Amino acid sequence: MTGRVSRTALAIVAIVVVIGAGIFFGAYYLLERAKPFALGEHCKIRTSEGSLELDIEQSEIAATIAAVATRRGLPERALQIAYVTAIQESKLTNLPYGDRDSVGVFQQRPSQGWGTSKQLQDPVYATRKFFVALEKVKGYHKMPLHEAAQEVQRSADGSAYAQHEPQARILAGAFSGRVPKAVHCWYPPPEKPVAFRPQVARKQLLRELGDDSAAGRSWQIAAWYVAHAQRYGLREVRYGDVVWTAEAGHDGWVASEEAPVTGKVRVL
Repeated sequence: MTGRVSRTALAIVAIVVVIGAGIFFGAYYLLERAKPFALGEHCKIRTSEGSLELDIEQSEIAATIAAVATRRGLPERALQIAYVTAIQESKLTNLPYGDRDSVGVFQQRPSQGWGTSKQLQDPVYATRKFFVALEKVKGYHKMPLHEAAQEVQRSADGSAYAQHEPQARILAGAFSGRVPKAVHCWYPPPEKPVAFRPQVARKQLLRELGDDSAAGRSWQIAAWYVAHAQRYGLREVRYGDVVWTAEAGHDGWVASEEAPVTGKVRVL
């Protein structure tokens, strides 16, 4: 009788363990499926200077500003000046409104000769105009960032730009490509499938950067593609022995199981 009871108890314990394991793994599976939705949309920017989080649009614009700076052959200092300005003026967003007739990332005014409202709401055009003006500032690369920004913008309070210098240094190191693996983004799967458009993405990249084959630009290009992945339906960005995937974007750059990618950044 005792043996029968023991066997019955063991059977019950075994059943409970199996059910518990099923519940655990089922819950784990559901949590993993829900994880992308719970995390929302963001990009993490991390360098030795620190880290920050941006939304997808802010990251796209940060990547664009860096690409235009590289195309013009400007030093990282110029990029930092552009970032303190864009953060202060628009929080790195492409605003269709502003003070008086100001619009765009840098809040430039058509009435002051910067261009038409439509042109200034094109971040590439607006960034080019900013850098053209900055290049005319004598000795800008030796000035404090906020002073150089004020020379371009002529705002009511030029000292306001100074508060954004730490963020500007982080962004410049990451989006210039000087710091590898510094940018990763994540977002939930879209409700409607987004077309995979790598050629359209590259066309836009070339419009901003000018040349995607120049030596030393690979990590800048990789960061640009990651920031724009959601827009162009890109699933993977590979370079060297690491890969970023849209499916597990929050995990950042991880070791690739495939052979290292040399030369150009690979987009899938």
